Amino acid sequence: MYKIKQIKKLMGIFILSLLCLTLGVVSQASAKDKVYKMKIQSAFPRGDLSMDTLKVFAESAAKYSNGQLKIKVYAEPEIVPGDQLFGSTKLGVVDMLQSMGGMSGGIVPIGYVEFNLPMAFRIDEKKSFEDKAQAVRDFYLKDGFMELLRKEYAKQGLYLLDIHTYGPVPFVLSTKPATSSADFKGWRIKAEGGNLAYHGAVGMQGASVSPTETYMALKLGVIDAAEWDVSAVTGLKWHEVAPYWIRGMECDHATGHILINMKKWNKLPDNLKAALHKAGEDYWYATVNAYKKEIETVQALVKEGKVIENVLDDATQEQYRKAAYEIWDELAKQDEASARAIEMIKAWRGVQ
Repeated sequence: MYKIKQIKKLMGIFILSLLCLTLGVVSQASAKDKVYKMKIQSAFPRGDLSMDTLKVFAESAAKYSNGQLKIKVYAEPEIVPGDQLFGSTKLGVVDMLQSMGGMSGGIVPIGYVEFNLPMAFRIDEKKSFEDKAQAVRDFYLKDGFMELLRKEYAKQGLYLLDIHTYGPVPFVLSTKPATSSADFKGWRIKAEGGNLAYHGAVGMQGASVSPTETYMALKLGVIDAAEWDVSAVTGLKWHEVAPYWIRGMECDHATGHILINMKKWNKLPDNLKAALHKAGEDYWYATVNAYKKEIETVQALVKEGKVIENVLDDATQEQYRKAAYEIWDELAKQDEASARAIEMIKAWRGVQ
C-alpha cells in the first residue's frame, strides 16, 4: 500500500512537472509570436517629406521584427493636433512621435539646442550632402550628445530612439534679390523661434505667418522673405512668388527625432527594441536620400532660371555668425543640460 501511494505521488509530481514545462513552452512560443500594434504620428501634415518617409520606418520595423511590430503611421492632426503631440505621447495616447526639438523646447529646453542651432551644423563645404549628414550623425552618436538628450527626454517619460535630417535649414526664399545686410533694410521675414533674433541681427524684422498662408503673404508683399526647409520649393511652391534663394546662414543639416512612450518602450522584449533601433537608423538614411533628391530638384530649377541663387557676402555671413554665437550663449543659460550641450558643440566645432 505504501509503495502504491509513493508511486502515485511520484506520478503526480511527474505530470505536474510535464504540465509546467508544456505551459512554459507554449508561453515562450506565444511571446515569440506576439504582435505589437503601435501608432506613430508626425508633427507634420501629409505632403511633408519627413512625414511621408516614415513609411520606411514602419516597413523596416516589421522586417527586422519578423512581423511582430506593426506600426501604423499618422500625419498631423490625424490623431491629435501638432501642439498636443508631445503631451499625448507622454500619456500613451500615441505610442511614438516624429518631430523636432524646437516644438517641445518650452518643456525640454535642450530641444532648442538640438534643433537647428544657428551655424552649429554647418560642415566643410567641400564635403558631399551625405558626408555632411554623416558628420552630424557621428557627433550625435559618438561624442555623447545623444546620451545627454536621452536623459532629458527620459525625465518626461519618453525614449529618444533616433534622429533624422531635414536637410539645410533655414532655407530662405525672397521676393527680391539680396547678397548683403544692406539689401535687407525694411524687410519682413516669416521666421520661427530663435531665428527671429538670428535674422534680426542683419536688419530683418520677423513676422509670424503660418506655412499655409505664406505663399499669399509673399505674393501680396505682406512679407519679403520666408524660411522653411527645401520643401518650401518642392512642396509649397513658394519660389513661384519668391524666386530668390538666399544662402550663407543655414545649417547643412537640421535634425528631428522619434520619441517613444517610455512605459511602452520598457515593455518591449529586447529583440524588438533592437528592431526599432535598426528601423530608426534606416529612417535616418531614408531622410538623407530624400532631402538630397529635393536639393537636386532645386538645383535643376536654378539651371532653368526658376530659382535664383543669391550667396551672401562675407561681411553678412560674419554678421550671422556673430549673432549665432550670441544665441548659443543665451541658450546655454537655460539649464545645466543646455549648457553642457553647447559646451559639447563648441568643442566639436572648435569655437571658443
